[in-house]
Amino acid sequence: MKLKSIAANQTEITLANGTRVFFSYETPVAAIVGGKSYRTEQKWSATTSRHIGQWCGNAETKPQEFFDKLAA
Repeated sequence: MKLKSIAANQTEITLANGTRVFFSYETPVAAIVGGKSYRTEQKWSATTSRHIGQWCGNAETKPQEFFDKLAA
């Protein structure tokens, strides 16, 4: 696993299989899995929503549990 700090309160981890998981604050909220981008369907703060948009743009939505499992 590789940890990368992107900006204040924004972190990305890259797993051994190449999956990238984006964290806003301490919450996994977006990912790139097999070259496809996903974002949480859960509504977070305006700041977290902006972080997600900057990291993955208009990505397919998935339930928050999907990201929680990726980061576990």
